[in-house]
Amino acid sequence: MSSELPGVGPYIRPRRLRSTPAMRRLVSETRLHPAELILPMFVREGITTPEPIGSMPGVSHQSLDSLRRAVNEAAAAGIGGVMLFGIPTQKDAMGSGATDPDGILNVATRIAVEEVGDALVVQTDLCLDEFTDHGHCGVLDAEGRVDNDASLARYREMALAQAASGSQLLGLSGMMDGQVAAVREILDANGYTDTAILGYAAKYASAFYGPFREAVQSSLKGDRRSYQLDPGNRREGAREIMLDVEEGADIVMVKPAMSYLDVLADAAASSPVPVWAYQVSGEYSMVEAAAANGWIDRRRTIEETVIGIKRAGADAVLTYWAVELAGWLRSSLEGEQR
Repeated sequence: MSSELPGVGPYIRPRRLRSTPAMRRLVSETRLHPAELILPMFVREGITTPEPIGSMPGVSHQSLDSLRRAVNEAAAAGIGGVMLFGIPTQKDAMGSGATDPDGILNVATRIAVEEVGDALVVQTDLCLDEFTDHGHCGVLDAEGRVDNDASLARYREMALAQAASGSQLLGLSGMMDGQVAAVREILDANGYTDTAILGYAAKYASAFYGPFREAVQSSLKGDRRSYQLDPGNRREGAREIMLDVEEGADIVMVKPAMSYLDVLADAAASSPVPVWAYQVSGEYSMVEAAAANGWIDRRRTIEETVIGIKRAGADAVLTYWAVELAGWLRSSLEGEQR
């Protein structure tokens, strides 16, 4: 059927619904809310004031004291949660600091729960890479390979330590086979049936993690391709999502976000549990660098990247812009209501 009438021109004009800000707002298909944003935070042992991370402009290592202020700021912004990463002063082959009740991450968790545990979901990274002197996400065997099952034993110990510290959601980011089932079993056996699990189900071996390695002061030599996913594999990402759901994950994650929106859309279409995405350090730093050079509009780019992740199917987004973006969203809403 023709879209034109004689002497009239096109009568199907999609632009009618783009004509004014009010009209665009009315027909918007995808919206962001501060509660759908989670802020990753780095808490570093041995410092007394926040220290900027060079490759991530605007992001700092928090001290235990500054963490109190930072989590309260996050709660005031109305975001959904914080994901805590701990950076110890001492590392060893087993990542002993990860299970020490007085280790930096467990102490930081107790502080965050004390400060904002009723206002935010306090989440913790359950992985060994920040705590091992070799920088891998698990323990190594005699040949220097990551030992999957020995790593699961350490994850179970970490899960109990983090749950005891008050973590409400454990972020299993190590990509060991069977990690969700192993952690769920030990949590339930010890009475932590209400502690939820976020499975980093489709986590790819990405170049976009570069600035994060500086942020956690990683000791890694080599790479993690033997346990993280190959960037070319879409079906494998879907399979990992399915496995984590079957093992009892309460939420599943796709990481990174920007280069894996197809995997994210697949997961959103098939998963019976919420699907989150992590806008990782490299995505953040590229935008900040380009904006600092005046090549892009910083605010518009930030908003566009996060709305794109949400549009692809993410129920929530981990982003280093969480607090700033939440402020923009609230200001825009208040302006509309005036």
